[in-house]
Amino acid sequence: MPITIDYYLVPQSPWTYLGHERFMRIAADAGATVRLLPVDLGGKIFPVSGGLPLGQRPPQRQAYRLVELARWRDLLKLPLNIKPKFFPVPGDDAARLIIAVDQADGTAAAMRLASAVLKAVWAQERDIASSGTRAELLAECGLAAQRAGDALAPAVQAVYERNTQEAIASHVFGAPSYVVDGEIFWGQDRLDFLQRRLSR
Repeated sequence: MPITIDYYLVPQSPWTYLGHERFMRIAADAGATVRLLPVDLGGKIFPVSGGLPLGQRPPQRQAYRLVELARWRDLLKLPLNIKPKFFPVPGDDAARLIIAVDQADGTAAAMRLASAVLKAVWAQERDIASSGTRAELLAECGLAAQRAGDALAPAVQAVYERNTQEAIASHVFGAPSYVVDGEIFWGQDRLDFLQRRLSR
């Protein structure tokens, strides 16, 4: 029976960026089906899970986060600006755009767009909160400009809210989270454990 992975992400997360391409390879190698689930982490999930937005975390945690980002960047040899020009940045509009593409063009296309959005923030110094930037990313991914309008539909917002509530019900508290049969793998540094789970 094919394995399904619920992939909870936010499109402005550096940890999602660091794991996204590896996750896609791992899922493809396992022949797994991916449910791409953008969620409202800071607005809805953190308040019920004890999480804090970056700016509200103690200074020692904020400082250590930068150390860890540099370590992972160097280990994975990925381009990553530790303090990008457009961060913190709201991710809701980009999340809804990814959902709209998933609905109209399929998960593979939405995963490519998610990759482009993450790279825009962390490698390219681009503002994903800008409608102009999002339009450029659609074009660069070969996707219809119409998706920007599709993302404004109430049905897309309803999916975004449903994804978020599903994450809460599944006890997801951070992003990225990969869930297989109820088992949560939180963070791109748990991808090795996910890979082992998929190989069972």
